[in-house]
Amino acid sequence: MAGKFEYSLGINELKSKDYRLWQSLVGEFLACTQPEDGTFKALAFGLGVFMAITVVGHLSGGHVNPAVTLGMLVAGRVSLLRAILYIIFQCLGSIAGTAAIRTLIDEVYYNGLGHTSLAPNITELQGVGIEFFLGLVLVLTVFGACDANKPDSRYIAPLAIGMAVTLGHLGTIRYTGASMNPARTVGTAFATNNWDSHWVYWVGPVLGGIAAALIYTQILEKPAAKVSEVSDKYGTHADEREMRKLESGRDYA
Repeated sequence: MAGKFEYSLGINELKSKDYRLWQSLVGEFLACTQPEDGTFKALAFGLGVFMAITVVGHLSGGHVNPAVTLGMLVAGRVSLLRAILYIIFQCLGSIAGTAAIRTLIDEVYYNGLGHTSLAPNITELQGVGIEFFLGLVLVLTVFGACDANKPDSRYIAPLAIGMAVTLGHLGTIRYTGASMNPARTVGTAFATNNWDSHWVYWVGPVLGGIAAALIYTQILEKPAAKVSEVSDKYGTHADEREMRKLESGRDYA
């Protein structure tokens, strides 16, 4: 019981060298330094996420988004400690990336530095609703692409997640800026000192991510293969190998 408690909180991750916690934190920091400007097309957003997950996915799982991290926490896939540290480093990475862009380009090219804001006729509650469904779709895609019982999906996971981001931007960028990612909005809000309706970009995606985690793990997740099915599979393969040996006429003794 004590071991399970330590795992849930993440205490064991501070003790063990096997979890590579510091490398995961560096990965989440670097992934969130990718600049996102409102002048970029939706495809650029998706390709940026695709690239980030491809680069750091093996270190941290490539969450790159507090909504994803909190969804994973609710599903029991990460510890509380790791989730908290991931979110901190995601936000710091976003701030660092936006600050770098602000330093490197002239002010005439800022164009708001890609800061997400509500359209004039969109209320805060409507914004929360839009960002909720964006977070829901994104985190459902993450869980579906990373399902341990669907090993073939992991090969296309970065692309699938990137395309989910692209789809979200294509449909809603004109209404809320299509944040989908609280860390992204933290970076641009910090750089522009514009915190108007900032809570919308946390509450919406995070609630959507939590809902997605519950929906996928309770309803959509593919069941693990039964032990008997695994045994039959490997037993069949073993029988096939023995038959090939006999047919070849070789002496394997």
